Amino acid sequence: MVVKICLGSSCHLKGSYKVVQKLRELQKEYPNLQLVGSLCFGNCISGISMEIDGKLYSGITAGNVVEIVKECMRKKGESNE
Repeated sequence: MVVKICLGSSCHLKGSYKVVQKLRELQKEYPNLQLVGSLCFGNCISGISMEIDGKLYSGITAGNVVEIVKECMRKKGESNE
């Protein structure tokens, strides 16, 4: 699964680095999780944004990113084994 996280100035100021740290921790559990940085999704007003397999998610925080990604993994039938 490919996760693109916005690293543009607005998302950076809102804490996207902390989100990236959480995603890197999650990669240890899900080795098929691919992280890609992006400069901007044009959705700055909605908080930190990320895209998972083409679907845009907004309002991402270090507190909710793990559950969002795990839910997407479950929907795709991907496991951490």
